[in-house]
Amino acid sequence: MDEAEARKVQKTDEEWRTQLTPEQYRVTREHGTERPFTGPFLNEKRHGTYSCVCCGRALFRSDTKFDSGCGWPSYFAPIDEHAIAEYVDRSHFMVRTEIRCANCDAHLGHVFPDGPPPTGLRFCLNGTAMTFAED
Repeated sequence: MDEAEARKVQKTDEEWRTQLTPEQYRVTREHGTERPFTGPFLNEKRHGTYSCVCCGRALFRSDTKFDSGCGWPSYFAPIDEHAIAEYVDRSHFMVRTEIRCANCDAHLGHVFPDGPPPTGLRFCLNGTAMTFAED
């Protein structure tokens, strides 16, 4: 087991269900998606940090957030290269890149290669999967 695996947050389904709302559980633990234009933080404009709702790990900063028009909060870069993990998602007859919290494997959303400079990436997140702390 490497150092990152040793730090991973591991809980039972019952522990996650106790900690999270039913919608947070559905999105983060069952790989669900909130309906577009309905989740929290879509129109959030304050400066701050977006963190994982499950474990509290800092994921994205407000200075990387942009309005993609897709209906979910979008960012062009994570807070650091170790904050998220990428997985191939072959659900819904598509091949996409799923992103999860590197600490607890919470499903966050997907990343697409159609974002703005400087990265050209669009990290499309479920607001339900995050918390926000204003600077």
